[in-house]
Amino acid sequence: MKLKPIVISLSLLLVSASTLADDDCDDPVAQWQPREHLRQKLEAEGWTVFRIKVDDGCYEVKGRDPDGYRVEAEYSPATFELMEMEREDDDDDDDDEHRDKSRRYGEPTNEDRVPRKGIIKGRPSVTVE
Repeated sequence: MKLKPIVISLSLLLVSASTLADDDCDDPVAQWQPREHLRQKLEAEGWTVFRIKVDDGCYEVKGRDPDGYRVEAEYSPATFELMEMEREDDDDDDDDEHRDKSRRYGEPTNEDRVPRKGIIKGRPSVTVE
């Protein structure tokens, strides 16, 4: 059995996997800008910022973007370059179309509607004896 091709193949696989999986920020800490500067920049762009924390060397921001979507974004702490952004309902494509129309035309969504006389239909009831 030839061991050399197997070892070379495995080493190439490990090197390529680690290269592809590196999405962390690697800015030197001495070059980082304060979180408050990022908060001010985003709020000037129309964001509502809930929290900024450090995660994998990046600034992770949770908040609402100017369109009103809940967003989790990662920024480079030195340059404030956007590394990754994820909307809360990215995986929910069916609801996006209805939500956009209801916001555009002023129709209330299910979240905005208030139940009449406090009765909510379709919710389970509990009886305590």
